[in-house]
Amino acid sequence: MKAVKRIISITMIIALLASICIISTLSTSASGTGAGLAEWCLNAYNSGWSYVYGGSKPGAVDCSGLIYSYAGGHRTGDAQLYNSSYVGNVSNGVPRIHGLGLWQPGHVGVYVGDGMAVDARGSQYGVCYQSVYTKNWTKYFKVPGVSYPTTGFVTVNGSKYYYENGQYVVNTTRTIDGVSYSFNSSGKCTSTSGSSSSSSSNSNSSSSSNSSSSNTTTLLDSTLRVGSTGDKVIKLQERLQELGYYTGTIDGDFGSGTEEAFKLFQKTAGLYVDGLAGSDVDLLYSDDAPSYVNETESSTNNKKADLEIAQTSADDDETEEESTPNLFKNGDFHEEIIKIQERLIELNYYSGTADGSFGSMTEEAIRAFQSENGIEVSGEANEYTMNVLFSDDAVKNTQIEEDPTEKLEVVDSELPESALNSTPNVIKADQQAVATEIALETNKLSQKALAGIADTMSFEADSNGNNFQFIFWLAVMIVVMSVTFAIVSAKEKKKYAKRSSSKYF
Repeated sequence: MKAVKRIISITMIIALLASICIISTLSTSASGTGAGLAEWCLNAYNSGWSYVYGGSKPGAVDCSGLIYSYAGGHRTGDAQLYNSSYVGNVSNGVPRIHGLGLWQPGHVGVYVGDGMAVDARGSQYGVCYQSVYTKNWTKYFKVPGVSYPTTGFVTVNGSKYYYENGQYVVNTTRTIDGVSYSFNSSGKCTSTSGSSSSSSSNSNSSSSSNSSSSNTTTLLDSTLRVGSTGDKVIKLQERLQELGYYTGTIDGDFGSGTEEAFKLFQKTAGLYVDGLAGSDVDLLYSDDAPSYVNETESSTNNKKADLEIAQTSADDDETEEESTPNLFKNGDFHEEIIKIQERLIELNYYSGTADGSFGSMTEEAIRAFQSENGIEVSGEANEYTMNVLFSDDAVKNTQIEEDPTEKLEVVDSELPESALNSTPNVIKADQQAVATEIALETNKLSQKALAGIADTMSFEADSNGNNFQFIFWLAVMIVVMSVTFAIVSAKEKKKYAKRSSSKYF
């Protein structure tokens, strides 16, 4: 009777844990727009949000938490991808759609337009802004529940874009309601011309001049920031160079080098340092603008250091090479971690996926490796630990869990003749082995059922808050566990009966 209770308890625990795992991925329906998500992520980068494992609140997020903090919906990156109705391969190119989700094993980010992406990368990196093609993204997807435009104007980060057939147009001109709009290679509307309202037919030379002025090119984005292009950026770069802040190329492309130079100007002038060239350009172009050389004559060394930082990445399409840190810990994400995980798998310390995400399983594997190799146990992949890990002297994990059926055979084969009268102890050992095997079989089948259902169901509540898919899942789980329990129990009863008959008869 105790064995039956034990088996039922193990099965119920597995069912409970599986339910908790599913419930933890559920949330309210997602909302928002693709443009809004793109702006949200750009703001996270510009505001310097920190990376916090498990974080999903503004200012402190992990990769999927960055999306969740704006849109809600699914909490994990895999759930955000698998529940999307619009998925494609990045290798075929990323569609021109603001706010698309980007996915690679164990990590997600957001496409923000103009070939750029934002992702919360790790505690050592925070929120990053890079070309979408400098990271190994494999899939793009529309975030479930978020609305994306098909046709019409959309404003993102102060710039106007025009969507046709679900993507924003580039390098073209469109006439809409009698007004002609020009769009550059980034898709931004750089100018507009046409008669929006012609109220004076009796125009003299003065009114004719005003009309001509209203029809000339007008920049729609008054604040210059990373991604801005055009004559205003050229003028800004020339002025920053004149004052000694900028040493890069005058090319009209507001990249990271221009941003750092402008931040240096803001710092020197005592302005709020955000890298956004808005109303503070009035001081930049005035006679009172502080010259970097004049203001810092007593700190030449500091100037050189600041300029090196300001120009670390060119304003062209050059990309920074990420330096490999000498320490990895729980919550980090890096390509080097994939190699660490692969080596831990090779040495039998790690049984998870080599995805570059340093989670609790990786930490425990590191701890086990450090303990087995006589290294101070910290759970962190420091430089010394990695040197030993990748050396030929690395000790392989030999503590491999034995199969419960093998243990049972040992009990049977080594049972002395004098123990034949101790049938209760033998039955107890057999029942415990049966319970263990039933639990393992139930867990395997439950995981298969969960994997199949998770790929096809979204678990989102309807407009009335009823979650029929989740209820259906619970019913399926109950049936699966019941059938599994019945099959394995019958199978083990036959085995036990056979063993018992061979022992006592």
